[in-house]
Amino acid sequence: MERGRRVQYFAAFALSLATTTMGVISAWPTPVLPKLHNNETSFNITDNEIATMLAMSSPGFVLGSLVTRFVSDMFGRRATVLTSAAPFGAGMLIAATASQAWLLCVMKLLWGFGTGMVATVISIYLAEISDKDLRGKLSVGTRFMFNFGSLLMISIGPFLSYDILNYSISVLPLIFFVACLCIPESPYFYLKEGKVEQARRALSRLKEKENVDTELEMMRQDVSKEMKNSSSTVELFTGKQYRRSIIIAAGLKITQIMTGAVTIQQYLGRIMQEIDSDMKLSTLLIIFGAVKFVVGIMSSCLADRVGRRPLLIYSFLGTGVSLAIAGSYFFLQEVVRIDHSSLRTFGYIPFVAIIFSNVISTVGFNSIIGIIPAEIFALNVKAVAMTSLNVFGGFLGFSVAKSYQAIKNIWGLWGVFLIFALVAITGAIFSYLIVPETRGKSLREIQDILNTGVNDVPEGESGVECTELKQLREENDINHKC
Repeated sequence: MERGRRVQYFAAFALSLATTTMGVISAWPTPVLPKLHNNETSFNITDNEIATMLAMSSPGFVLGSLVTRFVSDMFGRRATVLTSAAPFGAGMLIAATASQAWLLCVMKLLWGFGTGMVATVISIYLAEISDKDLRGKLSVGTRFMFNFGSLLMISIGPFLSYDILNYSISVLPLIFFVACLCIPESPYFYLKEGKVEQARRALSRLKEKENVDTELEMMRQDVSKEMKNSSSTVELFTGKQYRRSIIIAAGLKITQIMTGAVTIQQYLGRIMQEIDSDMKLSTLLIIFGAVKFVVGIMSSCLADRVGRRPLLIYSFLGTGVSLAIAGSYFFLQEVVRIDHSSLRTFGYIPFVAIIFSNVISTVGFNSIIGIIPAEIFALNVKAVAMTSLNVFGGFLGFSVAKSYQAIKNIWGLWGVFLIFALVAITGAIFSYLIVPETRGKSLREIQDILNTGVNDVPEGESGVECTELKQLREENDINHKC
């Protein structure tokens, strides 16, 4: 393996330790909520306080994304990841020592803050340092480690006490902080700041020596062209060339969050208790986590082989069907009111349907939606766009987490799953009609696709572009000058 590629793989591994931490705290409510309901802690907490606690991740996520907007552009992508260790660590200490319910809200706010920082910058960093044929694999690999973190929490959480569980995870931020000290800064960031020699040194670690000068010159041209435009929020939302990117990114974010994957995972323990399955709750949770982890491996293989667009379409469709099946079971239980003893025989159906929805979404849209925004926004607005997108996602996440209990109280679980299913099917239609294919394209080629209106271009050899694309780029450049 080439030395430059080894560095790219190591950088992805170091970042994956941060996403492992994110996976652990994301799955934290799954084994912990049953403990809270069973009064296995030193303090009492109500269902409404639990809903508020879970919803606090989203405001934290928004704040973290806003901070990242400035930190990543002023101090670099690497510095942003390193800084995120602080809120993660502080939240874990609060989790281990909390004696009142409101402290858990602060904990989730801090965890959301750190998650917002990492989620905003990690896809930007990997898109800027990795070869185009590795970009999807490395990005999905970090998602795979996120699933590994979830598996760890779901597997050990049911068997540890509340206090021991929280103390055992408190070392994770320190581990990824040390690993990320060894990764290079993005050469795009250095060029954006006018630090050409530092960009050369960073690029020499990421590429073969004979290709450094050529790559650097191409990067300088791209950065110079893109940085001629403003990098403000106003530029992002008023520039006509960014409108298609905004529509694609916002549409995918809406459908991703409102399919309820995170909310279902957080409340999975309570949902399984309401099904009253013959299997132990701990067994069900481990099965869920193990399946999610295994299919994460599949997603890393498919992202750069099948393509982003087909994965989006079919995974949204499959997730919608699976959630509709789970909702049908709860419809029979809560609306038709079939005798509980009769339904218990089929209690495995909603669990299997939830598993299938998790498998399909993990292989598909949940693994690649984070990649696409980092690919489709131009460099001069990328940090602003990713921050704005995460702020938007934070408000959506808060709404879904906070409204789950209210909708369940009014319509029951069948209503919750019906809404999630309809959103997923809408996501499939949106992806078919709007989202272009970005697999195997350089960042420059993707901008050409979006700005010229071409939905796809053939994968060129050795950077050679097709004649049609060259003509469209020239026409587009003329239009921008006019």
